[in-house]
Amino acid sequence: MNKTVKGLFDFIEKSPSQFHAIENQRQAFLTAGFEELQESKQWEILPGKSYFVTRNGSSIIAFRMPTNDYTSFMIMASHSDSPTFRIKEMPEMKEGHYVKLNTEKYGGMLMAPWFDRPLSIAGRAIVKNGDSKLKVCLVDLDRDLCMLPSLAIHMNREANDGYKYNAQKDMLPLISMDEKFNLKELVAKSLLVKAEDIVGSDLFLYNREPGKVWGADEEFISCRRLDDLQCSYSSMVGLLAAKNSKTAIQVHATFDNEEVGSGTKQGADSTFLFDVLTRINEAVGGNNSRLLAAIANSFMVSADNAHALHPNYSEKSDPTNKVYMNEGIVIKFNANQKYMTDGLAFGIFSEICKKAKVPYQTFVNRSDVAGGSTLGNISNAHVSINGVDIGLAQLAMHSPYETAGAKDTDYLVKLAKIFYETIIENTASLDYTLK
Repeated sequence: MNKTVKGLFDFIEKSPSQFHAIENQRQAFLTAGFEELQESKQWEILPGKSYFVTRNGSSIIAFRMPTNDYTSFMIMASHSDSPTFRIKEMPEMKEGHYVKLNTEKYGGMLMAPWFDRPLSIAGRAIVKNGDSKLKVCLVDLDRDLCMLPSLAIHMNREANDGYKYNAQKDMLPLISMDEKFNLKELVAKSLLVKAEDIVGSDLFLYNREPGKVWGADEEFISCRRLDDLQCSYSSMVGLLAAKNSKTAIQVHATFDNEEVGSGTKQGADSTFLFDVLTRINEAVGGNNSRLLAAIANSFMVSADNAHALHPNYSEKSDPTNKVYMNEGIVIKFNANQKYMTDGLAFGIFSEICKKAKVPYQTFVNRSDVAGGSTLGNISNAHVSINGVDIGLAQLAMHSPYETAGAKDTDYLVKLAKIFYETIIENTASLDYTLK
């Protein structure tokens, strides 16, 4: 296991929910000397210094100021959430001597791989602290706690002929045989508080299996939440490794709720990114024209994993744009603008890949298959910037245990560092210079 993969696995192991992922990034930036800003307070920003701000505890934007007056933003954006099951309010459901948890789907997941795996619960709880204070506490019960047991083949002889899962019936994990079991009490015990002091929560199931390196030459990795913590982690490490730019503000953004459309206050379809860019500009004395000029000079990389060619279903991939794990950054195209990449942005970004000495490949859906969208165009509707949609090749996307290439995280970390250190100048209406 190389150093980069180990770092990725350690980060994911500590990030069973989007709230944990952002707290872990928060701590990494604090350790690196970044100053934390609050949206509810005035900002004081100095040249050459580094800052970050969070929203909802599940999204973060970190940035490093240039040493001179800024003229552009170099932005890499990814997301913190993954498909899973949210635990409903009053979740205990009794079935004979069994206690199950009532859950609902979060995002579009593959359901079958969730069965017969050790699962646990993570998220956050809002705890009453005194008469008028509320405290947000991270929750990770961090043990093999529940499971979705499959129905035996003897009771469903047609199981291998295809089965349509019912989320309200089939996806209810078994957690106890104690009819008095109460999840809030278990959470309260883990937080060392009283159950009645927990006034709200956002709790999710997660797969407990640790990340693994495997293959004849150890060329594959498998882990939970690779989509999209693999990209978010790489962007963070790249920013931390990058040198200060002379004129570009380096921006790392990780948004929540991409898997459910991004239409939340902390999603890519919110004002979060534009709010941060606006407040940076105001803090350094810029007017609206200066901000708009900088945005026109800027570039965004929307980093969200991509589909590798599947060895058993090669016909599902485009016939000439075949994507493989361990062969570098995947640049995504779509004629109907599901992705933000166009020819100009591809030309600019491919030159940055060459500068970083990182391989790249191209992804396009089959023309008769509608692909998914990602956060690039969604955020672009609020901040109109040239940019590309990219990702790292993976299999089993939206499974609780996904597979990717052992080399690719390192490729993206190297690319992110060089991207942040690059300055792009729009020297004429359609002329661009890379420095």
